[in-house]
Amino acid sequence: MRVLTNVVFLSIFVILSTYMSSIQCEKGKLGEEELKSQKFPPCAACKVFTNSFKKGLEKTSRGKFEGGDSAWEEDKLGSYSRSEIRLIEIQENLCKDVERGQVQCQSLAEELENQIEEWWFKHQDIQSDIYDYICIEKTEHCCPKDHYGPNCTQCPGYPDNICNNNGKCKGAGTRKGNGGCFCEKGYIGDICSECAPGYYESYKDEKTLLCSACHAACDGPCRGAGPKDCEKCAIGWHMIEDKGCFDINECLKNDICPGNQFCVNKEGNYVCLACDKACNGCTGDGPDMCIKCAEDYHKQNNLCMNSDLFGRKKQENLARYLTYFGLCVATCIILQRNVYIASVIGLLVAMYISVSEYMIAHSNVQDTTANILGPV
Repeated sequence: MRVLTNVVFLSIFVILSTYMSSIQCEKGKLGEEELKSQKFPPCAACKVFTNSFKKGLEKTSRGKFEGGDSAWEEDKLGSYSRSEIRLIEIQENLCKDVERGQVQCQSLAEELENQIEEWWFKHQDIQSDIYDYICIEKTEHCCPKDHYGPNCTQCPGYPDNICNNNGKCKGAGTRKGNGGCFCEKGYIGDICSECAPGYYESYKDEKTLLCSACHAACDGPCRGAGPKDCEKCAIGWHMIEDKGCFDINECLKNDICPGNQFCVNKEGNYVCLACDKACNGCTGDGPDMCIKCAEDYHKQNNLCMNSDLFGRKKQENLARYLTYFGLCVATCIILQRNVYIASVIGLLVAMYISVSEYMIAHSNVQDTTANILGPV
């Protein structure tokens, strides 16, 4: 009956495992299909397509005619690098390397087949980058770098000081966006030419503005890096005239932490940490910082000790030494019958005792507080 029950449970387990595995596989396939069917904006989709074409160029860069006499074929058919055969090889594998938006990429490959052939045979020498030819010039899905909008307008600060080099131009490289500046953290303004609140000018010249964060002691603007440069102090700090902001030590206040916790001061703040389990109220971490000892603990040499600690240590030591003694007695009994076996066992016993004592001395097997108070 028990065997039958085990077989039934095993069968159920196998069926459930197979079912769950099939569900995971279906989810995986569904996830792959969703990635392949994902659609990008026109410029991003065109960039995915041309990147796939460029990978095809790299893969076929060392290719040659496969007829056997490549020198004769090069002479009669022209260079392989510009040949129709190479173009066909690239097109056959186009978009196969694309994980996200593969369907859209394949659709573009069909739609732009004539433009690709036109670039391949007529415009490679003039425009070596297929992205510029297809995405910017022919389809008008994208703009040149640092241009935006339907008419590919120049971004603010073009060409070498876009958004004061402290931000990004909205819509740059696409036919979208308004060309406004999206400033990096610490910068504000139409062209990111000012420091945001909480930041100060650490460097500035005709072309460069560098804004750095104010000290944590500051609430709002500041004149420099330190707490003395704050115009106003943040919570947890107080202003001293001509000296700046100084940290408030909240731990000096009475009863700032709840019961059986102690206070640790931090810059502009504080934290409450739990006392040692030996304590009933404390001023810091450890059994030597207790105000009072917890139940079942008593104070000795300024430490709160477990009242049962010494008794337990005596029992542990006694049991250990009795074990060693028993091993020695057993070795002596064997010695009377066979000297060689007794010698081997005696050596093993000695090694066992030595290793055991070493491990005890260098681990937490013995409570460290017992060592502080000396041998028991």
